Amino acid sequence: MHFLKWMYPGIKLKRWLLLFSVGVIAASIGLAIVFNYKYVGVIEEAIFRMAYVMTGNYYYTVTTIVGMTIILSGLVVMTLATRQIIRSVISVIIPEGADRLIEIIFEKRKLTRGPAVAVVGGGTGLSVLLRGIKSITSNITAIVTVADDGGSSGRLRNDLGMIPPGDLRNCLVALADTEPLMEKLFQHRFGGVGDLAGHSFGNLFIAAMTEVLGDVEKALKESSKVLAVRGQVLPASTQTVRLVAEMQDGTCVEGESQIPLARKAIKRVFLRPENAEPVKSVLEAINDADAVILGPGSLYTSVLPNLLVKGVAEKLRQTQAVKIYICNVMTQPGETDNYTASQHVKAILDHAGPVIDYVVVNSQDVAHSLRATYASQGAFPVLADTEAIEAMGVKVVEANIISETNLVRHDPVKLSRTIISMIYNLKTNSERMRLLDYYLIADNIKKLKDLED
Repeated sequence: MHFLKWMYPGIKLKRWLLLFSVGVIAASIGLAIVFNYKYVGVIEEAIFRMAYVMTGNYYYTVTTIVGMTIILSGLVVMTLATRQIIRSVISVIIPEGADRLIEIIFEKRKLTRGPAVAVVGGGTGLSVLLRGIKSITSNITAIVTVADDGGSSGRLRNDLGMIPPGDLRNCLVALADTEPLMEKLFQHRFGGVGDLAGHSFGNLFIAAMTEVLGDVEKALKESSKVLAVRGQVLPASTQTVRLVAEMQDGTCVEGESQIPLARKAIKRVFLRPENAEPVKSVLEAINDADAVILGPGSLYTSVLPNLLVKGVAEKLRQTQAVKIYICNVMTQPGETDNYTASQHVKAILDHAGPVIDYVVVNSQDVAHSLRATYASQGAFPVLADTEAIEAMGVKVVEANIISETNLVRHDPVKLSRTIISMIYNLKTNSERMRLLDYYLIADNIKKLKDLED
């Protein structure tokens, strides 16, 4: 039964097996010609004589039956030989076995033809979306904020003068198709005291690759190979920038990590320097995308910093891609206190212009126990004021997109299904069928994995 998996549509193996069979037949005919037809005639005559001895009559159908038996025997031998060749190669290259190889081939063939998606943001929200979207398409570009200045990333930024690697690392791991141990290694933080304490191994790895290669884009590309990343991860800019927030009372707070601590209403945010140059590949990814997704993530410190990089907002306004903003489920203390969904949208439009076509808002009620926990921290569910959003010319999609454990988070599977269905519904009829095919395949692969687990 395992061998039948090689007959799955999209593997692109059946055509080569057929070609192999045709080659064997051609070789057989060639051998018959080289060794003269009389040898074939001798075999045929022997078959007739055997049939006469057994039945007392000459039956031409006997030779047909014998011939078909020989053909089937040959095909069986060819199949067994091919299977053993494949097994021999697999045992060396992929110790996990043939099933894993079939899954890899199947996913690669289909996912590489999926919709092109550019995801813009930072923080944990972005990595959550990437974990879900990578099961639908591998044509993913994660465009990541470089304004982070806290923790391990902030220390490396100050010590080495590089862009902060933390959010980049999270996106690499989220898009990785590799061993759990490798993922655990990249996310490992050193304990104890001293210079290494608090640093993430993945951050140090990216920092080392950047120094070795002399370029952060090359470092991310090579790191992607190590983690077998689906898609690509790009910084919005390779320049070291600082995020500054102007508050409603006129004061300014500098530093991404310091803005929420001020506990003041934010009027606007901007970068220093304000003319930070974008990565060329970022603009190309936005231009070539079928869909550009903003968020989820902290509004002022994760999503907007990307749009403030020179040329990014302008390219978003120009692209033909559908532009989707995923609104946060809960407000963020010190940043979006008491914000409704329409206020999230307004902040983006005020900073970047008309860069949103659709906004996805959560329609599922948050459990009372979790509401109380979050309320004690000053966070509350974001009200989906649909009419106010649509009054700004942005369409609203309400969906059940959260996962509740001890935290309220976006569910990667629910969120990716919502996104792909939106892309599907906005495509032409011919493309709709193609994208739906990818969606169903990805869903089936996930179900198979769940059964195996």
